[in-house]
Amino acid sequence: MPNRRRTTAALTAAVAVAGATVLAGAPAAHAAVVDVNYACETKIGPKSAVSPVDIKAVKSGSGYTITMSFEKGVSDSPVELPKGVMTPRAELVLGGDASGTVKVTGTPNTAAIPPDTPIKIGTLTGTFTPKKNGKVTFTAGVLTVHALGMDAAVCTPKNNPKPSLELQVTGVSGGGSGDDTPPPATNDDQLPKTGPLDSAMALGTLGGTVLLTGAAGVLWLTRRTAR
Repeated sequence: MPNRRRTTAALTAAVAVAGATVLAGAPAAHAAVVDVNYACETKIGPKSAVSPVDIKAVKSGSGYTITMSFEKGVSDSPVELPKGVMTPRAELVLGGDASGTVKVTGTPNTAAIPPDTPIKIGTLTGTFTPKKNGKVTFTAGVLTVHALGMDAAVCTPKNNPKPSLELQVTGVSGGGSGDDTPPPATNDDQLPKTGPLDSAMALGTLGGTVLLTGAAGVLWLTRRTAR
């Protein structure tokens, strides 16, 4: 009897640890960095550059705060740009269960930009307020660099970039979903689930399945020992 109890306890603990490991591995959010080939019309002629673009979303009230960041500059200026004269803005194209665009803007440059130097775009921020539940994609659209009182560069993606962000919208009051399936319960304090395979609920179910399988194994072992 003592040996059987120790075996049962050991199996239960092992299965519980396995289930906890599965749950701990669930990522909170996911966004892909996508290379965008920009073709820019500038006051000194056409320019082109490829920049990795990263778009992320964080739940904020009834909507989401959207950030867009660039790893490389996409244009330059033949003259020095003094501090505070350059402000970037961009449009993000919505897809999936939403349409239209989201506007994001950056802050003025905090330091002078030397001539013939790639202009660092920095991080652009905007707000997305969903109207219904469903899956929404965000893709880099037109980027505009406003400097010296004019739109000095207007840059358009030419390589049909893939979406940089896929956002699963849930919890919209009165909002239907794209497939009319009721959305799962969500916690507004958590980051949105953005990857196509990113589902903490599915992983939780998997963890529960592991626990149930372990319980069945323990029951089988107990019955076999009893015989």
